[in-house]
Amino acid sequence: MKCPFCTEIDNKVIDSRLSKDGNVIRRRRECIICGRRFTTYEHIEEIPVMIVKKDGRREVFSREKVRSGLQKACQKRNISMNVIDEFLDELERDLRESGEKEIPSHKIGEKIMVKLHEIDDVAYVRFASVYREFKDVNDFVSELKNLLSKH
Repeated sequence: MKCPFCTEIDNKVIDSRLSKDGNVIRRRRECIICGRRFTTYEHIEEIPVMIVKKDGRREVFSREKVRSGLQKACQKRNISMNVIDEFLDELERDLRESGEKEIPSHKIGEKIMVKLHEIDDVAYVRFASVYREFKDVNDFVSELKNLLSKH
């Protein structure tokens, strides 16, 4: 493992811990050369889940792509990154445990919408505006009316 500070590969593991669900190992490392410490995460290599996009294209599920969308929706809201990461873990686990090799993107989008609705209404509307491709202010008003009627 390369040191992110000096790029040397000579380092030692100081501490290893298992995640709550037991799927990830967190390792604290110390570079032998520069003495700085950094953290690495070890995941099980799994068979990729293919996402079928609206236009029929297929691409590998990208946790980072979903995280980016969630971060944009949750920007400047009081939502912890831990909440986002826990949801991502749950989502990824659900996708893998479904046993399906290909999953339509709309299924993932709907799961995200449900979760954001639970977490924060503003983040939900932000995500919905992109996911459902709102064309004008009337689409926002319609979504807000639906949101308010459910409260």
